[in-house]
Amino acid sequence: MDVKIEPSWKAALAAEFTQPYFLALSAFVREAYQQTQVFPKGSAIFKAFEACPLEQVKVVILGQDPYHGPNQAHGLSFSVQQGVPFPPSLQNIFKEIRRDLGTPFPEHGDLTRWAEQGVLLLNATLTVQAHQAGSHQKKGWEQFTDAVIRVLAEREAPMVFLLWGAYAQKKAAILHRPEHLKLHAPHPSPLSAHRGFHGCGHFSQTNAFLQEQGLTPIKW
Repeated sequence: MDVKIEPSWKAALAAEFTQPYFLALSAFVREAYQQTQVFPKGSAIFKAFEACPLEQVKVVILGQDPYHGPNQAHGLSFSVQQGVPFPPSLQNIFKEIRRDLGTPFPEHGDLTRWAEQGVLLLNATLTVQAHQAGSHQKKGWEQFTDAVIRVLAEREAPMVFLLWGAYAQKKAAILHRPEHLKLHAPHPSPLSAHRGFHGCGHFSQTNAFLQEQGLTPIKW
């Protein structure tokens, strides 16, 4: 099966694409796009990888599901297309950046600019049925994205993993190399951001770590 994904990732994940779970997942996703409305559009399923090749990854932000409303999801966790109002979690992310770094709110919520600087914006599940949060969970995507995290975890190049919320923090067990920085905080959702996402300082901590490693900080 030929998976259209950025070449460096395709090489690193080649073993996954022939696994029975991935073949079943592919069949499920193809059928879902044919029978229902699914986000993001098919050409954007692997956008996180296209925008941030493997050797360029410096920071990983793990989300759970794509947004399930119209015109929101476009393949990058927490990001929305230009012209779309900021969802509450993204608003809280921008509020913390403003508090932490003094950076004003951006004009739009398209985080492609982060991805192009080396931030992998990875959702655990890469597709979702319209208006049905979690509808494509436990179909195989999580096994695939866990493989992505393992590929990153094995790299010697130091990286920052921003683990927001209980779901993302479970992935810390995969991240065993001491070279990597793991930062934990509650999820930026309005349901939990007040428990410590606001005030976490993850964006300044990430940049300080990158600079210590001789890497260019992220322009958040």
